[in-house]
Amino acid sequence: MQQIPNLTSLRFFLAILVVIFHIPEFFANRNLPFYNETSIFLRENESVWMFFSLSGFLIIKQLYNEKLNSNSINLKNFFLKRIYRIFPLYYLVLIYGFIHYQIILPKIGFTFNNNYNLIEGILLSATFFSNIFLTYSPGGILEILWSIGIEEQFYLFIAPLLYFTPFKRITTILVLVTFIYLVLFTNENFTFLTNYKMYFFFFTFSGICAILLEHVDFKSYINWLLYFLIGMYFFTPFLKDFFTENQYLIFSMLLFGLFLSCLSKKPVAILQNKTLHYLGTISYGIYMFHAITIQIVGFIILKFFPTIENNIFIITSYSLGIIMLSILMAHLSFKYFESYFLNLKKSLHPSNR
Repeated sequence: MQQIPNLTSLRFFLAILVVIFHIPEFFANRNLPFYNETSIFLRENESVWMFFSLSGFLIIKQLYNEKLNSNSINLKNFFLKRIYRIFPLYYLVLIYGFIHYQIILPKIGFTFNNNYNLIEGILLSATFFSNIFLTYSPGGILEILWSIGIEEQFYLFIAPLLYFTPFKRITTILVLVTFIYLVLFTNENFTFLTNYKMYFFFFTFSGICAILLEHVDFKSYINWLLYFLIGMYFFTPFLKDFFTENQYLIFSMLLFGLFLSCLSKKPVAILQNKTLHYLGTISYGIYMFHAITIQIVGFIILKFFPTIENNIFIITSYSLGIIMLSILMAHLSFKYFESYFLNLKKSLHPSNR
């Protein structure tokens, strides 16, 4: 599949929004200096929702085009690609996470309350029900895996659905699935969908946009309106305060699907920058490693500088240090670990996705 403009670089910005949410959260919980007084530091959930929308946009578009061109979908290749891209790093971080909380922290003198059955925790997270394991609060390194679990659950659902759906009915089925699921998700009798963060409607609605709006050129005023709304959404509290919780979810779903459709039309100069594009390429690693780097930097400070001063220079320094260390770890992982599996993935099909 031909690479779509701008979307790879967007991944980097979304990953960084997650990182800058978790840094002050970690430090605040340990009575260390932190800063999170502006809206941009409080957009972790929204960033993950847009990640979901982006995945749905790309995956459904890929599956739709494959069925358009061949009247079928190669499910084996589809799932092998997902395995080669996601499994190696997921299980690497998962294994380290359990070792970190069960062995390393006690050894270096930090207590952590593992209030769950270890076998149950391993089984839930190893089978990509990490969103359920999240409810046990197993620690930041393991908790971030919930979103990867949701993505995997979606992939297991969407590929067979589109495989068995007649091509002419794909859009109709996606609309019905999105509508019915939203009704269930917002119904108080199905609160487990919310508790387990099963935000599948973000994926499917963006996929609908990818199909229906692929050849639609947005008017310039619509482009600017979408950019303006995205700016307000992430940089101000206005839109979040304006809606109820369910209204905010639905608004976010609509905004993300339309915004991604708009952004994917023509290259935006800054998002075509080679450095940003590479950072977007390794954004999965940035997301997966940032909780580890926060732990490393945080516990070094707790161990050696427990009375660290509360000033903006100190906070900025350790925050930038965490971000740069996360990028470095993601780069090394991508180059020396993930690349082996990505080459296997590429060998299945010319697509880079």
